[in-house]
Amino acid sequence: MVTHPHLLAAVDLGSNSFRLIVGRVEETDAGSQIYQVDALREPVRLGAGLSRDKYLDRASQLRGWDALKRFGERLRDFHPDHVRAVATNTLRVAKNANEFIAEAESALGFPIEVIAGREEARLIYAGAAHSVPASAGKRLVVDIGGGSTEFIIGSHYTPIHMESLYIGCVSHSRQFFAAGNVDEYTMRQAELAAKREIQIISSEYKHTGWDQAIGSSGTARALAELVEANGFNDPHITHGISRGGLERLKRALIKAENVNRLKLIALKPDRIPVLAGGLSIMLGVFEELGIDYVDTTDGALRLGVLYDLLGRSQHQDMRTVTVEGFKRRYAVDAAQSDRIAELAISFYDQLDEPDDERREENRMFLAWSAALHEIGLSIAHSAYHKHSAYIASHADMPGFSRTDQARLAALVLGHAGKLGKLAHARDVDWTLLFCLRLAALLCRRRTDAGLPAIRVKQAGSGFDVRLPNDWVANNPLTDYSLVQEAAEWEKIGRPYRVVYTDD
Repeated sequence: MVTHPHLLAAVDLGSNSFRLIVGRVEETDAGSQIYQVDALREPVRLGAGLSRDKYLDRASQLRGWDALKRFGERLRDFHPDHVRAVATNTLRVAKNANEFIAEAESALGFPIEVIAGREEARLIYAGAAHSVPASAGKRLVVDIGGGSTEFIIGSHYTPIHMESLYIGCVSHSRQFFAAGNVDEYTMRQAELAAKREIQIISSEYKHTGWDQAIGSSGTARALAELVEANGFNDPHITHGISRGGLERLKRALIKAENVNRLKLIALKPDRIPVLAGGLSIMLGVFEELGIDYVDTTDGALRLGVLYDLLGRSQHQDMRTVTVEGFKRRYAVDAAQSDRIAELAISFYDQLDEPDDERREENRMFLAWSAALHEIGLSIAHSAYHKHSAYIASHADMPGFSRTDQARLAALVLGHAGKLGKLAHARDVDWTLLFCLRLAALLCRRRTDAGLPAIRVKQAGSGFDVRLPNDWVANNPLTDYSLVQEAAEWEKIGRPYRVVYTDD
């Protein structure tokens, strides 16, 4: 794996805009820093194409695919390990998201991960924390996106509280200002709707407190530009957003009666359809959390993705930190999980994998799945692998995308029991599952008793396992289990041959 890539790229498939950022990695005495060298933004407004029954319409999909084709040209020479594309709220909720993503990945040329709300919040905080001056106290970061709003309290580069609420400038504008009309009553209803959502977290957040409030990304930056350029902010405020500035912007919007008739300096055409929704949410944030002023930064999700990607390349992978936390939380038998991980990886290393980066990623997934395969024992011994898979699939796991979690859950679910349950699953890596199942089978005694040299290889769509005949004769339970294992693989159409040798 390349340890210090010169350039990294992040793609953000947001509900309002699709964005691409390219950053250059530079080493400093304080550590690695990323400097933006290129950026692209496409106002796709994907969330505006989401129907009431949660289906993306054809027009919004076409806008998205066209934008990603342009991004794909810019990224054509990038190594896959130096690019990460993430999708947020609209593709979290769209029922036909898989249909869109399949074509989107073809257009972009790279995999696209749909990330959970709290993972989005974590990455937003990482981006914001790296783009504002260092602060000794706690920060509140608010990121109003197209379909959701993330709230994070953190200190330095570490998040303390992370939440994602289903209010966004696209969805709020569609709900309250569909025709662009704005009046006193409708604006107040939109503010109250935002406040009701924020009330869920306000007590805990105000109890924790913060020393600095930051509005990150598109909506906050657009509002800041409007209140600054038009002199709406309070007299002593030259940058950022004051409560008075928001109120004066609201007055101007109500006076215009429709967002399309609003004439203001720095009002960008692509922001007009979502301005009223974004403003009403920000007003709700200020009122419910008791904020008078927020500073702003454009460094949010995209920059956070770049720093997370950099951490992975430098072996500071947040996913490993998360897995270690789960091992402690669920009182995992560390010796057994390490035993299985080491053996499974040794099997994988015997198999053909020409791509060194892919090999390293797969070795990590084997280690993670071995670490988590028994977390379900904390619920019940019976069908524990199903409980383990449920936790891996549904828990908040910082650093893991939904795709990562689905892949991990499939390995955990499949490490024991019938294979038929996975025959039609989309997220199964059969090669990794073969290695994990064989390791778990051979480590059943949960001791470090020596195993003989075991050789494995791929044979078409199946696998061969070669063991010394003398050892097998002295381990009849393992012999019986291997025969049963071979039968399971044969049932799903994958040949599995156990060969006993004299050497």
